[in-house]
Amino acid sequence: MANLIDISLFHVPWHWAFSGFMIALVMFLLLFAGRSFGVSSSFDALCTLAGAGKKVKYFEGDWRQRSWMLVFLLGTVGGAAIATRWMQSPEPVNISQATRDDLSALGIHAPATLSDGSGYVPEEIFNFRSLLTWRGFILLIVGGFLIGFGTRWAGGCTSGHAISGLSNLQLPSLIAVIGFFIGGLIMTHLLLPIILKL
Repeated sequence: MANLIDISLFHVPWHWAFSGFMIALVMFLLLFAGRSFGVSSSFDALCTLAGAGKKVKYFEGDWRQRSWMLVFLLGTVGGAAIATRWMQSPEPVNISQATRDDLSALGIHAPATLSDGSGYVPEEIFNFRSLLTWRGFILLIVGGFLIGFGTRWAGGCTSGHAISGLSNLQLPSLIAVIGFFIGGLIMTHLLLPIILKL
Protein backbone atom coordinates (compact mmCIF):
# COMPACT_ATOMS: atom_id res chain seq x y z
CA MET A 1 0.00 0.00 0.00
CA ALA A 2 1.46 3.34 -1.07
CA ASN A 3 2.26 5.93 1.60
CA LEU A 4 -0.38 8.63 1.84
CA ILE A 5 2.31 11.23 2.65
CA ASP A 6 5.69 11.45 0.97
CA ILE A 7 8.02 11.53 4.00
CA SER A 8 10.77 13.17 1.91
CA LEU A 9 8.64 16.31 2.02
CA PHE A 10 9.75 16.70 5.65
CA HIS A 11 13.44 16.36 4.81
CA VAL A 12 13.73 19.61 2.89
CA PRO A 13 13.35 23.26 3.96
CA TRP A 14 9.91 24.74 3.41
CA HIS A 15 9.27 28.24 2.11
CA TRP A 16 9.33 30.90 4.82
CA ALA A 17 5.85 32.08 3.78
CA PHE A 18 4.33 28.82 5.03
CA SER A 19 5.73 29.39 8.52
CA GLY A 20 4.57 33.00 8.44
CA PHE A 21 1.07 31.94 7.43
CA MET A 22 0.88 29.30 10.18
CA ILE A 23 2.10 31.75 12.84
CA ALA A 24 -0.49 34.30 11.69
CA LEU A 25 -3.21 31.63 11.77
CA VAL A 26 -2.29 30.55 15.30
CA MET A 27 -2.21 34.17 16.47
CA PHE A 28 -5.65 34.81 14.94
CA LEU A 29 -7.07 31.76 16.71
CA LEU A 30 -5.52 32.82 20.04
CA LEU A 31 -6.83 36.36 19.69
CA PHE A 32 -10.25 34.96 18.81
CA ALA A 33 -10.11 32.80 21.97
CA GLY A 34 -8.91 35.72 24.10
CA ARG A 35 -5.56 34.17 24.90
CA SER A 36 -1.94 35.24 24.42
CA PHE A 37 1.06 33.20 23.37
CA GLY A 38 4.47 32.90 25.01
CA VAL A 39 6.89 30.10 25.74
CA SER A 40 7.97 31.53 29.10
CA SER A 41 4.33 31.62 30.22
CA SER A 42 4.18 27.89 29.57
CA PHE A 43 7.06 27.34 31.97
CA ASP A 44 5.31 29.55 34.52
CA ALA A 45 2.27 27.28 34.33
CA LEU A 46 4.51 24.22 34.70
CA CYS A 47 6.15 25.68 37.83
CA THR A 48 2.72 26.52 39.27
CA LEU A 49 1.56 22.95 38.60
CA ALA A 50 4.69 21.61 40.35
CA GLY A 51 3.81 23.59 43.48
CA ALA A 52 6.32 26.43 43.23
CA GLY A 53 3.61 28.81 44.42
CA LYS A 54 4.05 27.42 47.96
CA LYS A 55 7.55 28.90 48.05
CA VAL A 56 7.45 31.80 45.57
CA LYS A 57 4.50 34.20 45.42
CA TYR A 58 5.03 34.81 41.70
CA PHE A 59 3.90 31.24 40.93
CA GLU A 60 0.72 31.38 42.99
CA GLY A 61 -2.55 30.87 41.15
CA ASP A 62 -4.63 28.24 39.44
CA TRP A 63 -2.57 26.40 36.81
CA ARG A 64 -5.77 25.01 35.27
CA GLN A 65 -6.50 28.40 33.71
CA ARG A 66 -3.26 28.00 31.73
CA SER A 67 -3.44 24.24 31.18
CA TRP A 68 -3.60 24.76 27.41
CA MET A 69 -0.04 26.14 27.65
CA LEU A 70 1.11 22.83 29.08
CA VAL A 71 -0.38 21.08 26.04
CA PHE A 72 1.53 23.54 23.84
CA LEU A 73 4.75 22.83 25.75
CA LEU A 74 4.23 19.07 25.49
CA GLY A 75 3.51 19.41 21.77
CA THR A 76 6.68 21.46 21.27
CA VAL A 77 8.91 18.91 22.98
CA GLY A 78 7.08 15.95 21.44
CA GLY A 79 7.11 17.48 17.96
CA ALA A 80 10.83 18.20 18.20
CA ALA A 81 11.49 14.60 19.29
CA ILE A 82 9.44 13.22 16.39
CA ALA A 83 11.12 15.54 13.89
CA THR A 84 14.59 14.65 15.17
CA ARG A 85 13.94 10.92 15.14
CA TRP A 86 11.97 10.42 11.93
CA MET A 87 12.05 13.61 9.86
CA GLN A 88 15.61 14.83 10.11
CA SER A 89 17.40 15.53 6.86
CA PRO A 90 20.41 13.28 6.24
CA GLU A 91 22.36 16.35 5.14
CA PRO A 92 23.95 18.98 7.42
CA VAL A 93 22.06 22.21 8.01
CA ASN A 94 22.21 24.42 4.91
CA ILE A 95 23.96 27.61 6.07
CA SER A 96 24.80 30.47 3.72
CA GLN A 97 28.43 30.87 2.72
CA ALA A 98 28.53 34.39 4.18
CA THR A 99 27.50 33.02 7.58
CA ARG A 100 30.05 30.20 7.27
CA ASP A 101 32.76 32.77 6.56
CA ASP A 102 31.74 34.93 9.54
CA LEU A 103 31.71 31.91 11.86
CA SER A 104 35.03 30.69 10.53
CA ALA A 105 36.61 34.08 11.25
CA LEU A 106 35.51 33.60 14.88
CA GLY A 107 36.95 30.07 15.01
CA ILE A 108 33.60 28.29 14.69
CA HIS A 109 33.09 25.79 11.89
CA ALA A 110 29.62 24.97 10.58
CA PRO A 111 29.12 21.31 9.57
CA ALA A 112 29.73 20.74 5.87
CA THR A 113 29.61 16.93 5.74
CA LEU A 114 27.74 14.19 7.60
CA SER A 115 30.88 13.32 9.55
CA ASP A 116 31.04 16.95 10.77
CA GLY A 117 27.57 16.62 12.26
CA SER A 118 24.12 17.80 11.35
CA GLY A 119 23.10 19.89 14.36
CA TYR A 120 21.90 23.47 14.43
CA VAL A 121 24.46 24.70 16.95
CA PRO A 122 28.27 24.59 16.81
CA GLU A 123 29.56 21.58 18.71
CA GLU A 124 32.76 23.47 19.59
CA ILE A 125 30.68 25.54 22.00
CA PHE A 126 27.54 23.61 22.89
CA ASN A 127 28.79 20.47 24.61
CA PHE A 128 29.40 19.39 28.20
CA ARG A 129 33.18 19.76 27.87
CA SER A 130 32.68 23.48 27.16
CA LEU A 131 31.33 23.99 30.66
CA LEU A 132 34.89 23.56 31.94
CA THR A 133 36.12 26.54 29.89
CA TRP A 134 35.55 30.26 30.45
CA ARG A 135 34.04 30.57 26.99
CA GLY A 136 31.55 27.76 27.56
CA PHE A 137 30.69 28.88 31.08
CA ILE A 138 29.90 32.42 29.92
CA LEU A 139 27.88 31.34 26.88
CA LEU A 140 25.97 28.45 28.48
CA ILE A 141 25.61 29.27 32.18
CA VAL A 142 25.80 33.07 32.32
CA GLY A 143 23.92 33.37 29.02
CA GLY A 144 21.20 31.02 30.26
CA PHE A 145 20.81 33.00 33.48
CA LEU A 146 20.58 36.29 31.58
CA ILE A 147 17.93 34.85 29.26
CA GLY A 148 15.83 33.68 32.21
CA PHE A 149 16.30 36.92 34.15
CA GLY A 150 15.63 39.07 31.09
CA THR A 151 12.49 37.12 30.24
CA ARG A 152 11.00 37.81 33.65
CA TRP A 153 12.18 41.42 33.76
CA ALA A 154 10.73 42.15 30.32
CA GLY A 155 7.48 40.38 31.22
CA GLY A 156 7.87 37.78 28.48
CA CYS A 157 10.24 36.13 26.05
CA THR A 158 11.05 36.95 22.43
CA SER A 159 8.17 34.87 21.09
CA GLY A 160 5.72 36.38 23.56
CA HIS A 161 6.62 39.97 22.74
CA ALA A 162 7.56 39.71 19.06
CA ILE A 163 4.69 37.46 18.01
CA SER A 164 1.90 37.87 20.53
CA GLY A 165 2.59 41.34 21.90
CA LEU A 166 3.15 43.02 18.54
CA SER A 167 0.06 41.39 17.06
CA ASN A 168 -1.89 42.90 19.97
CA LEU A 169 -0.32 46.31 19.18
CA GLN A 170 1.22 46.57 22.67
CA LEU A 171 3.75 49.40 23.04
CA PRO A 172 5.76 47.59 25.78
CA SER A 173 6.24 44.67 23.37
CA LEU A 174 7.51 47.01 20.66
CA ILE A 175 10.01 48.50 23.12
CA ALA A 176 11.06 45.00 24.21
CA VAL A 177 11.56 43.83 20.62
CA ILE A 178 13.68 46.90 19.82
CA GLY A 179 15.73 46.02 22.91
CA PHE A 180 16.09 42.41 21.72
CA PHE A 181 17.50 43.58 18.39
CA ILE A 182 19.87 46.10 19.97
CA GLY A 183 21.09 43.48 22.44
CA GLY A 184 21.52 40.93 19.66
CA LEU A 185 23.58 43.33 17.55
CA ILE A 186 25.80 44.27 20.51
CA MET A 187 26.31 40.61 21.39
CA THR A 188 27.01 39.51 17.81
CA HIS A 189 29.35 42.30 16.77
CA LEU A 190 31.04 43.36 20.03
CA LEU A 191 30.84 40.76 22.80
CA LEU A 192 30.81 37.41 20.98
CA PRO A 193 34.19 37.91 19.25
CA ILE A 194 35.75 38.68 22.64
CA ILE A 195 34.11 35.71 24.40
CA LEU A 196 35.07 33.25 21.67
CA LYS A 197 38.74 34.17 22.10
CA LEU A 198 38.73 33.13 25.78
